[in-house]
Amino acid sequence: MSHKKKLVIVITQGFDSERANVAWSIANGGIAANFDVTIFLVSSGVDWVRKNANAVARMNPLDPTIKEMMQTVLENGGTIMACPPCVKVRGYEQSDLMEGVVLAGSVAMLDVVSQGASTLSF
Repeated sequence: MSHKKKLVIVITQGFDSERANVAWSIANGGIAANFDVTIFLVSSGVDWVRKNANAVARMNPLDPTIKEMMQTVLENGGTIMACPPCVKVRGYEQSDLMEGVVLAGSVAMLDVVSQGASTLSF
């Protein structure tokens, strides 16, 4: 029985950084390459999962919108985790976040890493 390779992408950047677009693009590449993708959002990276915040974000006109790339991750069994303290400090609650986002801290992300996941940080 073969196991999917695991990939954890840590996104620390929000709407003000093209690096976040690169992270979502690489996550979609991981999905296409049959990786089990986990996104861990910290700092301003949690802004991406606020309801409707990602609807029009497209930093690279050659890429799909960020919303489409995020949906691809979720629709293909990927996980999007948002750091609880980072969410709280911005005044968000679970009800402010898009459906499918999990509030989970570094221990949950490190559990995936301990299972042999490759990691990238943006």
